[in-house]
Amino acid sequence: MKSRIFYFVLIIFFAVFLGGCETKEKKQDEKQAKPNVLVIVADDLGFSDIGPFGGNIGTPVLDSLARESRLFSNFHVLPTCSPTRSALLTGNDNHVAGLGIMEEVDYPALHHLQLPGYAGYLSSQVVTIPELLRDSGYHTYMTGKWHLGEGAGRDPYYRGFEETYILGTGGGSHWNDRKPLAPPQRVEYTRNGIKEEPPADFYSSKNYTDSMIQFIDRNKQDSKPFFAYLSYTAVHDPLHVPKDYIEKYRGHFDMGWDSLWALRFSNLKALGMVPADMKAFKNPAIPKWSALPKEIREELSRDMEVYAGMLDYMDMSIGRMLDYLKNQGLYDNTMIVFMSDNGANGAMATSYPGNGDHVYLNGFNNKMENRGLINSYVEQGPGWAQASTSPFRFFKSFATEGGIKAPLMIKMPGKTKDAGQWNRGFVHVTDIMPTILQLAHVVYPQQYKGKNIHPLIGRSLLPVLYGDSLTVHSNDGMGWELFEMKAYIKGNWKLLRLPQPFGTGQWQLFDIVKDPGETTDIGAQFPEVKNALISDWNHYALQNEVHDHGGHFDSIYRKNYRPDNDDD
Repeated sequence: MKSRIFYFVLIIFFAVFLGGCETKEKKQDEKQAKPNVLVIVADDLGFSDIGPFGGNIGTPVLDSLARESRLFSNFHVLPTCSPTRSALLTGNDNHVAGLGIMEEVDYPALHHLQLPGYAGYLSSQVVTIPELLRDSGYHTYMTGKWHLGEGAGRDPYYRGFEETYILGTGGGSHWNDRKPLAPPQRVEYTRNGIKEEPPADFYSSKNYTDSMIQFIDRNKQDSKPFFAYLSYTAVHDPLHVPKDYIEKYRGHFDMGWDSLWALRFSNLKALGMVPADMKAFKNPAIPKWSALPKEIREELSRDMEVYAGMLDYMDMSIGRMLDYLKNQGLYDNTMIVFMSDNGANGAMATSYPGNGDHVYLNGFNNKMENRGLINSYVEQGPGWAQASTSPFRFFKSFATEGGIKAPLMIKMPGKTKDAGQWNRGFVHVTDIMPTILQLAHVVYPQQYKGKNIHPLIGRSLLPVLYGDSLTVHSNDGMGWELFEMKAYIKGNWKLLRLPQPFGTGQWQLFDIVKDPGETTDIGAQFPEVKNALISDWNHYALQNEVHDHGGHFDSIYRKNYRPDNDDD
């Protein structure tokens, strides 16, 4: 039965009354005044999981950070991990950045074309945030999930990061046993481009945080600013966390996913983040909790307890990071960005290429007493994932709001204007790079290392963060395509194409301000709007060299993911 179920720059002015002579000390003060930047990315975190966004999981560190940050309720990313990360680090569309396809699901006909936008690793026609900041005098550090290419020239150590400790692939065991998501994949950690075995006591969130603190601490005396990219693999499956964090949530989700979905929906309405009269999307593929056998409910409740424990542990780890910055006097002069890379993950372990025959999965110990511990493999699954993205449509992998809408908080150096307040203007993941560059007074070039690079498509959010504007996307639109899921957002309008059986396979039109659940297609009422947005999407596809897969992924969806036609 379970197989049915399918994240004003603080400028320190020192009074220098030394006769106007530009001394070495004055230069050092100016260097110290350049802002640090810490970007924290959670993996597969649902929109409503953390406290500030209506969650009921313990996130006291993020709750506190939210009170010092500007909160964004209309932040959009890409449907899956690596495409979002490519857009985040380059300020460009995922196709331009080389992630028009995820390497794991490349197929022979596409691979044969050798299209640069579908290489599955970061392209040379884009430049990264750390490359530009490092050239401008910043230390650049990364720990955690990379997922943008492996090996010489592709590891983050070769794309601008001075110090790295990373997982090259998309996920795997959070312990030291290095078990992959599926047999064709592998789990390899590299430090500065060199493979390294994880220590015996390795746990992903712990060791990524440890390494980032070590990197910053090693160079803190030279007073150069830093760009730190802390890219957790929590809460990506397989769900793992130390046992005491699981026990902390024992019984917390016995209510079931229907009740959790309703609770999150209610919380978001109370926060004013969705309309009070909103018509919410109900996923037809998810059975009612009460219809499941008792033993299945017990297992599923435990899986969500593990998920909550993972998030709680990550929150604690972020607290360790922020405490370090505070203790070293670095916190006040640091911009902090917290986000998720896509919606919650509703995929089952059997959906990963290589797991369909259950041979690999049958080697794990998923008994109740071991679920979430070493040598177990459990996932959130679509029932809990839909609750984590309540009340939006679907979750990770979809170009619906449940897949591409994510939490975002930004703390500015110094005191953030309108801290703790919501901004409801449209924001896109490509806006992060130009924001950081403008904050650091770094100009985006036309060429990098003798090569022409693609212009930024994102826009700096500093006008919003300084309180001068409600949005930086008043009249422009943004396009999406991944695995033949397509979308275009412009103002209140969203054009969406979902393959069957998830949608009609044709373009549909939604007003996502009035109908953020994408429940009512209004294309017939507004044909001129629909046709204009189709033209806009076609222009987007042409500009970003989007490839027509010719129904390749459509056929896979029809074969494998058709929901049962019942009343659940």
